Amino acid sequence: MLDVDTIPREQTKIKPTVSINKPPQFKVIYVNDNETSMQFVVDSLIGTFGYNESNALGMTEDISTKGSAVVAVLPYEIAEQKGIEVTVKARGNGYPLQVKLEADE
Repeated sequence: MLDVDTIPREQTKIKPTVSINKPPQFKVIYVNDNETSMQFVVDSLIGTFGYNESNALGMTEDISTKGSAVVAVLPYEIAEQKGIEVTVKARGNGYPLQVKLEADE
C-alpha cells in the first residue's frame, strides 16, 4: 500500500495582484496679506518646506506680487499637516497668513 504522505502533491502558487495608486497631490498655497512680515514667510518656507534662503526669498516675492503662490505640492495628509503647522506659527506670532490647499489636477 502507498503511504499518502509520501506522494508528491501539486501545489499551485497564487500571485496576488497588487495595485498601489499614488496618493492624490495637493497644492499648498500662501495668500498674501498686508500684515504678515516677509521675514516670517521666508522663515516658514525654509523651516517647514525645506527651501534654501534664495528660493524662499524668490517665492516670497512671488506671493507678494501675485497675491498668492503655490509653495509645495504634497500628498493630502502632509500638505494639511504643514499648512496647519504654518498657520499655528503665524497666529502665535500675531500674523493672519492664510494657507490654502487645492487638489492638484
